[in-house]
Amino acid sequence: MSEVAEAPVPMPAKRRVAQLVMLALAVGIVMGAYANVGLAIDGQIPAGMLTYGLGLGGLMAVAYIVLAKFAPWADPLILPLVTVINGLGLVMIYRLESAKMPGASAANQIMWTAVGVVMFTATLLVIRDHRILQRLTYTAGAVGLVLLAIPAILPASLSEVQGAKIWIRIGGFSIQPGEFAKLALVVFFAGYLVAKRDVLALAGRRLLFIDLPRARDLGPVLVTWALSLLVLVFEKDLGTSLLLFGTFIAMLYIATQRTSWVLIGVLLFAGGAFLAGMAFDHVGDRFQIWLNPSSDEFYNREIGGSYQIMQSLFGLGAGGILGTGLGQGNPDLIPLSFSDFIFAAIGEELGLTGLMALIMLYALLVERGLRTSLAAREPFSKLLAGGLSFILAWQVFIIVGGVTNLIPLTGLVTPFMSQGGSALLANWILIALLVRMSDSARKPPPQAIQNEGLTQVFQR
Repeated sequence: MSEVAEAPVPMPAKRRVAQLVMLALAVGIVMGAYANVGLAIDGQIPAGMLTYGLGLGGLMAVAYIVLAKFAPWADPLILPLVTVINGLGLVMIYRLESAKMPGASAANQIMWTAVGVVMFTATLLVIRDHRILQRLTYTAGAVGLVLLAIPAILPASLSEVQGAKIWIRIGGFSIQPGEFAKLALVVFFAGYLVAKRDVLALAGRRLLFIDLPRARDLGPVLVTWALSLLVLVFEKDLGTSLLLFGTFIAMLYIATQRTSWVLIGVLLFAGGAFLAGMAFDHVGDRFQIWLNPSSDEFYNREIGGSYQIMQSLFGLGAGGILGTGLGQGNPDLIPLSFSDFIFAAIGEELGLTGLMALIMLYALLVERGLRTSLAAREPFSKLLAGGLSFILAWQVFIIVGGVTNLIPLTGLVTPFMSQGGSALLANWILIALLVRMSDSARKPPPQAIQNEGLTQVFQR
């Protein structure tokens, strides 16, 4: 009997088949889009379609096998959703490469996707129980701070690109440590808030209909706020600053259920951004460009002007409701449309309809992460899954807001779509952590596993 009780019960065959079918459908959608680009540009299916199709399909097959073996009870929708998003990014990069846009390389992106799947696999193999991360709370916090600080202390020749000091560049190798810092800091936030949530949830004075926190409990928020401002000022990185502080406030709300923390966070960031804009020219210029993108002063500026955002708006306008069609627009006229502005490039060729479908894919991915948070049995798991899901949602909001001029440009990239290695690898690790927590949350309790095992024995 003990052997039966200890033997793990695999995921039901029907669920495995359903996940495999969804994964095949995801790869099929991507290959259909790829063929569409070739037919629009050259009137024939691209010569490399079989290679790219086999490459993407093979990578996702490896990810599926690892998932079925080491996280069989994980949410079956997560991997197919990521596959579609990552694959459509590859298609758009290939389309821009076909338009001879400098810097666009579909081959490099599929190579980084392969490395991302390797990181996904390694994360699942190394972290068999995500709760071990709670023991590394302060270590993760220290690692995150170090990764954030490295570009700031390096000379500009090794860290600065287009005004932002967010890189480590040595020879032909470059990496953005901030992409990995966000993961470490979310682990730290989750562990810290689990330990301190009872104190932070205490109410002080009541103002109107809101229970304000006690003044002595404002320390963590003020420290995180100061850190986000340091990133904004010394690294000129509005995106990471907004992402860091917004994630902490969201996780603080999840931990305490206090609306007052959200209001305090909004006021602090707005005040900090205003002061930074008054004190530092590069911050003030970013806000002035947001308010007056069509101004000749900013539009004709060679570096740090509004030409990029205006081209993005022109492209989105040209796309209209249904888009120009894949391969039939001019997304190569938008600077960095394979990276920072890939969302605008997709908007031109797929139109508002395509963008809404893409946003829906991201929304489904975030929803599956939040559902994992709700289903988790431990507070740490709930906070970690909620924080990782919020990062995805927050990034998409910041990016969409930036390219549509709803908010100032931040320099963040679209998760899984933009060309580049650092963000893609970090996001595949993020997905692996969500998958691990989903497997733990959805796995039947030990008693159910034992009963299922006994049933299988008697059926034999």
